[in-house]
Amino acid sequence: MSDVVQTRREGSILEVTLDRPKANAIDLATSRVMGEVFAGFRDDPDLRVAVLQTAGEKFFSAGFDLKAAAGGDAVDGDYGVGGFGGLQELPDLNKPVIAAVHGMAVGGGFEIALSCDLIYATETVRFGLPEINAGTLADAATVKLPKRMPYHVAMELLLTGRWMSAEEAHRWGVVNEVLPDHDSLMARVWEVARLLESGPPLVFAAIKEAARAAEGLPFQDAMNLITQRQLPTVDALYGSEDNLEGFRAFAEKRPPVWKGR
Repeated sequence: MSDVVQTRREGSILEVTLDRPKANAIDLATSRVMGEVFAGFRDDPDLRVAVLQTAGEKFFSAGFDLKAAAGGDAVDGDYGVGGFGGLQELPDLNKPVIAAVHGMAVGGGFEIALSCDLIYATETVRFGLPEINAGTLADAATVKLPKRMPYHVAMELLLTGRWMSAEEAHRWGVVNEVLPDHDSLMARVWEVARLLESGPPLVFAAIKEAARAAEGLPFQDAMNLITQRQLPTVDALYGSEDNLEGFRAFAEKRPPVWKGR
């Protein structure tokens, strides 16, 4: 993989590190590389969890590279298979992704964190959506943020571009947990990653697909997709060895052994 996007495997966990000084801003080429990385994670049966972090102290990510845009990168250009940052439009990503946020998460950097399933942050982190000052739209955040926190607070962030602290983000439920420093952040993130690594991968896949499919659907319609096994991951789960193993382990009073099949 490129020097800008580094990967490391530990067991069934993939650690992805964006290292693009000074602000971890993402141009079109970097976005395409990130998409390849996360598509590879999605398609690798031996990988179960991904951790996304970035290098440096000041910025988690400054989002879209405005200098590259000034040099010709189009805002609506080719971001690659996963859309901007490789995650937010990647189809069928049914494995957990954890964001370890340290430094400022600005614009598209905030949006990348929102594309993850769990967000952990250090207490000095600030989130911001300053796109209004660049005369453009924080597109993914405009779609996602009003669904993740109170509407009027989300609109305030989008319309004013003000900063939001990690503690405020935690208060609104946007961040799962706030840690005092980078070392404690990574220790906690890896603790959670190992917990998920030991969990039932087919159930996790069904949770992610069902949650996506249910967006915007009436409750009964969403339930019908699940109970009638119309979602591929749910159908795979209900006919799997793992599904039976869970019941057997409960009856036999022993820990389950998940095989992912």
